Amino acid sequence: MTDRRGAGGAAPRRRGQGELETQVLAALRAAPGAVAAGWVRERLGGDLAYTTVVTILTRLHVKGAVTRERSGRSFRWTAVADEAGLAALRMRRVLDSESDREAVLTSFVSTLSPGDERLLRALLDAAEESEEEEEG
Repeated sequence: MTDRRGAGGAAPRRRGQGELETQVLAALRAAPGAVAAGWVRERLGGDLAYTTVVTILTRLHVKGAVTRERSGRSFRWTAVADEAGLAALRMRRVLDSESDREAVLTSFVSTLSPGDERLLRALLDAAEESEEEEEG
């Protein structure tokens, strides 16, 4: 069995859920254009397996956070969402997976802090005003 301990004998730190996706997305957003998975891997320090980076890129593609274009036998990747957009995609995926949307939204809204509730109200009001301007 392979020992996966790092320097000093310490086990490598496990990334939190979504942390690697966020790091990959940040690397893509800093890219000069569409880039290969190897470019992303280098920006993340190179300690990840190439296949891990490709897996994360593919997951982000399925979520709509990145696009890809064929380049020979592989792909070149481009970010279309930032970290906030990725979080919003995750929230939307959770909401879409539930059968009772109203119950989920009600539960979510009821747990917001007063500041977050005010912010959400302001954002909804602004979205409604924008829709009315587009219609009128």
